[in-house]
Amino acid sequence: MPQRTRHLRCVVLDRTKLAEQDLILTMLSSEGEEVRAVAKGARKPGGRLASRSELFCESDLLLAKGRGSLEIVSEASIVEPHAGLRGDLARVSAASAVCEVTRLCSFQDVRDPYLYPICTRALAACEEARGQEQLDLVVAAYAFKLLAHGGWRPELGFCTSCGDARVSRFSSFAGGALCASCAKDVPGAQELSASEFSWLRALIGCTFDQLLEGDVPSLELSTLLVSLAHSWATTQTDARLRSLEFLLSV
Repeated sequence: MPQRTRHLRCVVLDRTKLAEQDLILTMLSSEGEEVRAVAKGARKPGGRLASRSELFCESDLLLAKGRGSLEIVSEASIVEPHAGLRGDLARVSAASAVCEVTRLCSFQDVRDPYLYPICTRALAACEEARGQEQLDLVVAAYAFKLLAHGGWRPELGFCTSCGDARVSRFSSFAGGALCASCAKDVPGAQELSASEFSWLRALIGCTFDQLLEGDVPSLELSTLLVSLAHSWATTQTDARLRSLEFLLSV
């Protein structure tokens, strides 16, 4: 006899209004798959699920089979609320970008154990970041790390066209670094300094702890890194990332 309930450890990535008081929650499970379920009464002030279905919350849920394709949240308890993100526009914007990239890279019925630990660590890093520059670093690093894990890793050491190590341009369309000669044939190739290329490599190669403990870039540089991450993500996945657009606009 099939089970009608199951426990789920998850982080809430998105919420969609349903009827007058309900929400459809989009979540990343601890096994790395996207799960969607209905939280009845979650929009009702003081409701038992209201505080337990907030964005960015890590929760333990009891899900029950529904009549349709969506499961129903029967019980919920908060494991980690990420309270440090609340009430701060910069941190909420950064955490929203993390969740949007996660939704782009996770799928229903497809398990990827890499996703949950790095997602929850990135949300914690958004709480720990000291200022907008470090928030930008966290978001840019997360986007590049997740896309690299999914097979979209930029080439940063050699020209993607001729293999020359003397790179000076970056193009999402071309797959990463370009030398000055090859970049002439690639519209929109962006000139980067050696230091800026080093930062791009660090975003993929360093842990969040190392990024937060290391040198803090200028706001101009951190904004550039987020812009490159946004360009890379939208080009490789052919998707619009509104949270990253908003992060770049504030």
